[in-house]
Amino acid sequence: MTCSSSLRIAVLSCLLLMLSSCAEEVSEFGLVVNPAGAALNDDQLRSNEHALSGLEVAPGLEATLFASEPMIVNPTNMAIDDKGRVWVCEGINYRPQLNPQNPVREEPERIIILEDEDGDGVADKRTVFYEGTDINSALGIWVMGQQAIVSVSPNIFLLTDEDGDDVADKKEVLYTGIGGEQHDHGVHAFVFGPDGRFYFNVGNSSGQVLDADGNVVIDMTGRPVVTDGNPYRQGLVFRVNPDGSDFEVLGHNFRNNYEVAVDSYGTLWQSDNDDDGNQATRINFVMEFGNYGFRDEMTGANWRARRTGMHDEIPKRHWHLNDPGVVPNVLQTGAGSPTGMAIYEGDLLPAQFHGQMLHTDAGPNVLRSYPVKDDGAGYSAEIVNIMKGIYDQWFRPSDVAVAPDGSILVADWYDPGVGGHQVGDLEKGRIFRLAPPRANYDIPAFDYTTAEGAVDALNNPNLAARYHAWMALKEMGATAEPALLSNWNGEDPRARARALWLLGRMEGVSQGYVDQALSDPDPNIRITGLRLARQLKLELIPILEKLVNDPSPQVRREVAVALRLNNSPEAPSLWAELASQYDGNDRWYLEALGIGAEEQWDTFFAEWKKQNMENWDTPAAKNIVWRSRSSEAIPMLASLIKSPSTTEADRKRYFRAFDFHTNEEAKVKELDGILAMGNLDISVLAIEHLVGNTMGPDVQAEVYAILNQVEGTEAYLNIVERLELKDQEEQLYALAFAEDSDLAVRSAGLLVNLNGLEKFSDVIQNGSGEDAMQAINLLRGVNSGPVWEAVTALVMNPDTDLELRKYTLSQFGPGWNGERRILAMLEEGAFPNELKETAASIMYVSNNEGRRAKAAEYLDMPSLSGGEPLPPVQEMIAKDGDPARGQEVFAQRCSICHVVNGEGVDYGPALSEIGGKLSREAMYTSILYPSAGVGFGYEGYMLEMNDGTQAVGYVLSRNDDEIQLREAGGQTRTYETNQLKTLEKMDQSLMPALGSAMDEQQLIDLVSYLESLVSM
Repeated sequence: MTCSSSLRIAVLSCLLLMLSSCAEEVSEFGLVVNPAGAALNDDQLRSNEHALSGLEVAPGLEATLFASEPMIVNPTNMAIDDKGRVWVCEGINYRPQLNPQNPVREEPERIIILEDEDGDGVADKRTVFYEGTDINSALGIWVMGQQAIVSVSPNIFLLTDEDGDDVADKKEVLYTGIGGEQHDHGVHAFVFGPDGRFYFNVGNSSGQVLDADGNVVIDMTGRPVVTDGNPYRQGLVFRVNPDGSDFEVLGHNFRNNYEVAVDSYGTLWQSDNDDDGNQATRINFVMEFGNYGFRDEMTGANWRARRTGMHDEIPKRHWHLNDPGVVPNVLQTGAGSPTGMAIYEGDLLPAQFHGQMLHTDAGPNVLRSYPVKDDGAGYSAEIVNIMKGIYDQWFRPSDVAVAPDGSILVADWYDPGVGGHQVGDLEKGRIFRLAPPRANYDIPAFDYTTAEGAVDALNNPNLAARYHAWMALKEMGATAEPALLSNWNGEDPRARARALWLLGRMEGVSQGYVDQALSDPDPNIRITGLRLARQLKLELIPILEKLVNDPSPQVRREVAVALRLNNSPEAPSLWAELASQYDGNDRWYLEALGIGAEEQWDTFFAEWKKQNMENWDTPAAKNIVWRSRSSEAIPMLASLIKSPSTTEADRKRYFRAFDFHTNEEAKVKELDGILAMGNLDISVLAIEHLVGNTMGPDVQAEVYAILNQVEGTEAYLNIVERLELKDQEEQLYALAFAEDSDLAVRSAGLLVNLNGLEKFSDVIQNGSGEDAMQAINLLRGVNSGPVWEAVTALVMNPDTDLELRKYTLSQFGPGWNGERRILAMLEEGAFPNELKETAASIMYVSNNEGRRAKAAEYLDMPSLSGGEPLPPVQEMIAKDGDPARGQEVFAQRCSICHVVNGEGVDYGPALSEIGGKLSREAMYTSILYPSAGVGFGYEGYMLEMNDGTQAVGYVLSRNDDEIQLREAGGQTRTYETNQLKTLEKMDQSLMPALGSAMDEQQLIDLVSYLESLVSM
């Protein structure tokens, strides 16, 4: 066929595709409307016969069913080898202790190989590669020939098929000791990069990474890979050579960065999940060695913890985006449960997806792309949907991968819910294929024995083919150079980058190819050249001198990153030159400067200051001062705070920057000077940052003068709490009992913690009934050991009004700690007859099944509507409720712990968009069996102090000095760790089993209301 005839056919095909697309109706999600699902009931939609009917796909694409149950069940992760075979981890026995209603499959978990033998896009053959209980809930697989790297906390295994029968014969441990066993916040999949290295990540339950011998891995900087805040926190992403050498931590402080994807330039992309319900799911470009802000960098505090200048919007506050030292997000995608990610570098799919991320998000039932644009030194992106579960919301895409023919395959875990570690369906699972209509599954045959054949495979969009090609070409050495030059001298920039990674590793010519790359007109090739030079450990200073004034801010970003830990004499002046080109707006660039100055802030900043001292009153210079960790920046921060031209928002930013400096003496000096200004608002902020420092008499006098001026305000309480001022008893008492005081509970807590219970005991014993009940309500938010002793004495005192005793018991009884005490007293026969019913009724609505059962011994069980127990969940699912009535139920039963659209108590996960995340089945399960779905970060803990104080809640933050606990009612309390006696993790959810407190119709109405809570 001639070239011109091929071109005519291609053009004709495009025109036909465009015409067919024009005739398609597009839905609100930008996908082709699929009316087939509208006419089907749930049972029909759930069958694999109609698996496609509930889905919509992007124009120009067709979804087909590659495999489904019983061939595949519950796929958690997959990889496609260079033969087009799909390797899948099944996850069936997932957290059985939290899903007691589910049967446990007796057979071990499996890794299976699915193969389409006739090329029709449907799997015909199934082979069990490996099975065993040691891979229960495996969340990652990478395949290289007859070997597979399987990620399953606490281990990363290398499984090898030694005799070629597609069954593993050998198992080795690569890494171990990784937290997150039976948990999706543990270790995730390996992926092969264009540089010949492996990349992988771990979520924030990982804790550490140990080598095969059980030793803590030490990274290239000499730091242990441990998430203890020195310096690494929470989720991490890594790069390592195939032999385990040159282990690097490339980013930290993610929550649950599920899977890393690497493009041909060596750029890393990830998704990250938020604390459930906060609409903060995000997409990240991983600027190497950056901090991504899930926890406070210095203290490890939760994002909810109060801090100066924190963002008004929770989705941004969630990632500490207002803090210096946090890399920004490319995109925030709202509520979700993000899973697998890949980079599409093929050409079979429509052009808008070429070179872009492909990403599955199981929460909103969707596969997306995020076309990126250059944004200063970083990137911005938008959402483009590719496939979405419209009629069938059990579609839970868990992974996406690119096949050798350029099509993409999507794994569907298929379940009524996602997140919270629930499993509602153990029988289904699907693999879908997306390609242009009528495209066969034609897998090319690769020849890795010749350089030309290997280069052809290197250009394939399938990563397994690229792996084999890379290894073959690396082994060929200089003999592969002519074939690789066909790429290097070509027009496809990504193919050129792939060739460069190999050409640069050829002995004797490395520097020449790096030099060519650094002079290339394409900034992405210049970036690749610099990354290559770093990996080759070439002399960097001459390279950085060449690029320090590059016209591309993204290239200069990489220069800044390359300066990290570089102690050459030229490094400070290079950094200062980069800093002088900062425009004052580009946060990506500013954070790159921060990464480059790590551990060398004093010398780098001093050089910049020397060059800019006479002209540092500019937005750019002020932001560099804000970001700096040099001691020389501290007086400059103080100067900015004092300046009358500084806005209130900027002033708070500068105060917050003090928290990231460790030179306490310099900080005290400057904060004292700020106090001397006499500006009330500014002085209050200064006092808050003086906490922990010794104050002289003059400063103390200033503090009390300011305290008198802000009495009765939140600022007043902040000062009293932080400075532990015990002489404010009368003022705190008045504020606690003031009418309509939003600060009453906090004031009461401070009063008890600083001055004891005497004031409250007096009002309870001698005040009016109304005052006594108010005192009880206030003390309920305090929940300390002395309070419990006083409450018990009150309840058991027969001379006290009976109604007040019952009221007190009803207020203090619910919750783990109260129920434990009440049960013990019931079993001891301690309660008089007049209190037994009240005590037992509290136990009846406990979240603990054992306690609910015990209630029957002391209380006649109340009947539900019509005198019958709740019917099976499946019957209720089929019934529609009234959302308006359900909202009333929510206000009565749920708003004491959950927020919807700003209303309610911020204790458990926010539910503003829960209807877009959980199916109806999953909502019933969450309400009736809350312990089956404890959201990560909301696990309950029981705390006991040396003085007998006890508390229950979830941990917001913990460090060497204190632990912050979020307690019932949404109150946050701080306890000193040196006074901590025990801290025990609870095996039950903090959420009560609300189903036992409602009749059938109330429950149905409540679920209907929750279903209506979706993003607009």
